[in-house]
Amino acid sequence: MTTLKPGDTFPEGVVFSHVPPTPETSDVVACGLPTKYDASKNFQDKKVVLVCVPGAFTPTCQEQHIVSYTAPGALDKLRSKGIDQVIVISGNDLWVMAAWGKANGVLDESILFMSDDELKFSKSIGWTTGPRPNRYAIIVDHGKVVYAEKDVPKSIAASSAEAVLSKL
Repeated sequence: MTTLKPGDTFPEGVVFSHVPPTPETSDVVACGLPTKYDASKNFQDKKVVLVCVPGAFTPTCQEQHIVSYTAPGALDKLRSKGIDQVIVISGNDLWVMAAWGKANGVLDESILFMSDDELKFSKSIGWTTGPRPNRYAIIVDHGKVVYAEKDVPKSIAASSAEAVLSKL
């Protein structure tokens, strides 16, 4: 596959892994049960923002990128534009992604933190650099891509919550 563009159908067979947040696993050192998330299937009946970061807990990702989605009111603004779900992926394993969500105060399913296992999805669209995925955002509206842009290194101009909002 090549880079996704507006008008494309979201690809079949895209599966991420994650640890769904529960009240019992809300502590950052608590573990939960891993599960697979069939993005191709789930994106058919939702309007979703898929955000990819090069790495959990890394400087730009933590200090600028993820906070654009977790800041007070950010999710409300996205929801007011019809977004049902925000999913953050990276090449980190599902345990690290779960801990990153908890460390950022996301203790419910308002934002799901998932692993792009072995970068299968990011590689399939050609958006990786070496061992890491590029930073990007994709808006999928009921299975159709309506926005897909990747950032230049250390920038969040195309993938921040504000950038995504401007495309809705």
